[in-house]
Amino acid sequence: MSRIDFKNVCKRYAPQSPLTINNANLTIENGEFCVFVGPSGCGKSTLLRMVAGLEDISSGDLSIGGERVNDLPPARRGVAMVFQSYALYPHMTVRDNMGFGLKVFGSNAAEIDKKVREAAEILQLTHLLDRLPKELSGGQRQRVAIGRAIVKEPRVFLFDEPLSNLDAALRVQTRLEIAKLHHEIGTASMIYVTHDQVEAMTLADKIVLLRVGDEVQTKGSIAQIGTPMDLYHRPNSLFVAEFIGSPKMNILPATFQSADQGRAHITVAGHAFEVAVQADHLAANQPVSMGLRPEHMRLADADNSPNSLPARVTHIEKLGEASLLYLDLGAATPTITLKLEGTTTQKTGDAIRLQVNAQDLHLFDSAGEALTRTVSLPT
Repeated sequence: MSRIDFKNVCKRYAPQSPLTINNANLTIENGEFCVFVGPSGCGKSTLLRMVAGLEDISSGDLSIGGERVNDLPPARRGVAMVFQSYALYPHMTVRDNMGFGLKVFGSNAAEIDKKVREAAEILQLTHLLDRLPKELSGGQRQRVAIGRAIVKEPRVFLFDEPLSNLDAALRVQTRLEIAKLHHEIGTASMIYVTHDQVEAMTLADKIVLLRVGDEVQTKGSIAQIGTPMDLYHRPNSLFVAEFIGSPKMNILPATFQSADQGRAHITVAGHAFEVAVQADHLAANQPVSMGLRPEHMRLADADNSPNSLPARVTHIEKLGEASLLYLDLGAATPTITLKLEGTTTQKTGDAIRLQVNAQDLHLFDSAGEALTRTVSLPT
């Protein structure tokens, strides 16, 4: 059993210091791939290290497979950790590096050799078993570090930003290998820490997005838990909405006018918008925030198109498969980003008009909490 349960888990490094982790409540099911993501300093590595037994738990309970492990030493928890640095012994071959942990625990040579060969085959390292780390690329070294974890046959795999030292191409390749590993070793749970939301969105069965700053003390460390599509389509707060998505969601100040039949009527810079959310509890003229993702906007067909407003192009980034247009809306509103497929014909200084469907918009109250969307969305 590899289920992991956090119950009111807190971490404070000194008696008078603020909580680094506050009231973490979370369940990671057997075989689930869970990604901890969030800005720097949010405590995601601290949370991971508490599972590994490398950090003490100040209060609360942590269980693995139904067993409380707060006071259990790391070696008895059934976990294996892959660090940001490869931490390979430079004088040992790939074979010896992968089998070293088993040797320390007294496994016989035949068993070590069998497990090392099986792990090497999964990670396509068989032809490299007799090489030293200095003869390997960065991606190969990281695979050796992952192989060293696999041979232990742990209940839980822990990955602490394992791709951050790799270049862009190797990150993609190794990310795919980790995803493949998860499918091939389906019984072990995996916890993966990253600050890269692309890794989180592509790898995770479940994302745990952590907060940073004063909100940790007042609201707890966990901002939202859900599938990647939950956090993308149904962010529960402004913090989540702006963190998930690349480019990030545009947020515009707005004024609530009225609500009817699962629709909110608002104004943004003097322009009327309809948003598919439940907003019956809001009062007229209340300040709200409208969220619109760059990829959900389009160029309007006409000046009188519904849910539209004028803008002026201030800068363009042409990426090949898409173009990012940075737009000035005037009226003391922030610059926003529009993402268009392919290479745009627009030029800096052009006046355009944006349009977005009511079901693609998000609305947040004055406290930054999301209003419930009233449309069917992907899961």
